[in-house]
Amino acid sequence: MAGRREQGFKPFDRMHPLAQGIMKGWKKRSPSDSLILSSDLELMGRMPVNELIGSYMIRDYLTFLKEALDGKLPGLAEEAPHSSGAVPIGGLNVVLTPQKPEQENLSIFRTPEPGFQDYTVIEIDTTAFKNGGTLSIDIWVGDAEVPGSFDLFAVNGQSATQLVPNDALASVRNILPNESGIIKYPFDRGQVFKLGAMGNSSGKGTLNGFLATISVDPTSEKMDEH
Repeated sequence: MAGRREQGFKPFDRMHPLAQGIMKGWKKRSPSDSLILSSDLELMGRMPVNELIGSYMIRDYLTFLKEALDGKLPGLAEEAPHSSGAVPIGGLNVVLTPQKPEQENLSIFRTPEPGFQDYTVIEIDTTAFKNGGTLSIDIWVGDAEVPGSFDLFAVNGQSATQLVPNDALASVRNILPNESGIIKYPFDRGQVFKLGAMGNSSGKGTLNGFLATISVDPTSEKMDEH
């Protein structure tokens, strides 16, 4: 990769929605994979080339295609988490501890229908920080032509469609493509939060990627006074 940069090649954009689908689907140590993605770039199936062997290859590949179109997620449903190192899209969970106070998450957001909410939600568990601290979320938006807005919520059992921006604890709005923003929120004791990401665009369903670096700066434990 260093040699390619010296020759003028652009770095690989991991935040592009198509790259997200590929990263979510590739199989470690597989020389080649067939991946099926929907028109919304959601991964629908994977067939490693090493599994296509023998006289039944054509039949097995046809079965793979049919099962993907039927929503059966061939080659995917049995594997969670994925071995690629990419965080699965949707239903993301982050657990931060004093031993691991920072984590990166790579995902996508989409633009909802007018009048509706359609958050990509990352759940952030900070309960290990008994004395509280400051939650920081550094967000970088990908280069697709869709800006993004990000809202931090307390967990109250809401689904992604029930989250409302006015209920947010903290927000950063309208981050333009290839730009960054930050959310900082101090908390008194460890708890669970939700980060909601959503596109700002007139085009329903348009996608962009984002990289969130989520960390906690813990509050120092107070010494007992005598």
